[in-house]
Amino acid sequence: MASLPRALIFDFDGTILDTETLEFRHWQALYREHGRELSLPAWQRGIGTWDAFDPWAGLPGHVQADRERVERDLHGRIHAALAEQDLRPGVREVLADVRRRGLRLALATSSSRTWVTRWLAAHGLLDLFEALATRDDVRRVKPDPELYVLAAQKLGLPAADCLAVEDSLNGGLAAVAAGCRLVVVPNDVTRTQPFPPEWPRLEDAYAGGLDGLLAVALRADG
Repeated sequence: MASLPRALIFDFDGTILDTETLEFRHWQALYREHGRELSLPAWQRGIGTWDAFDPWAGLPGHVQADRERVERDLHGRIHAALAEQDLRPGVREVLADVRRRGLRLALATSSSRTWVTRWLAAHGLLDLFEALATRDDVRRVKPDPELYVLAAQKLGLPAADCLAVEDSLNGGLAAVAAGCRLVVVPNDVTRTQPFPPEWPRLEDAYAGGLDGLLAVALRADG
């Protein structure tokens, strides 16, 4: 009989705060402003990792020549929108419930420590996490397993005792390669990624609370 995990390791972007969908929409608008179309499958290649997709390459030369200004303006709009955006529905209650029940909690993200601590602190979540594993701490980000291996090590637990919560294919590949159990909670821009059918997946994300996450993980373990 499958046992409950001793810890949950959450991804951040797209999983806790849906930066992914918001960022895609802003890049999509920039493309359309210049008569181009940004396809979702192309964008999806870069979700959860770095350097797998360069959105600048699809923009006209005159935009690329003015990249510093365009990038500054674009990031300003994205950050302002994120400051007004709430967490994914139900995730705050799930994270609080993890700690209430005595389970361990860590974060594994391909983003920088500065980025994630800024938004976790803004939403009052930073103190919930015992350990953070960020791109600043590893040589290779997702889909390499290094981030999840490090997060489990920081908790002092075997990876097999940890349940990873991810929104993207790159993140899921990293978690599985590290030996973690996995639940996928896709968002609007990751929902159509080619997730392996055997990966546990919650289409309604956190609507079932922590019990919903744990139940789907236990079912997958048989």
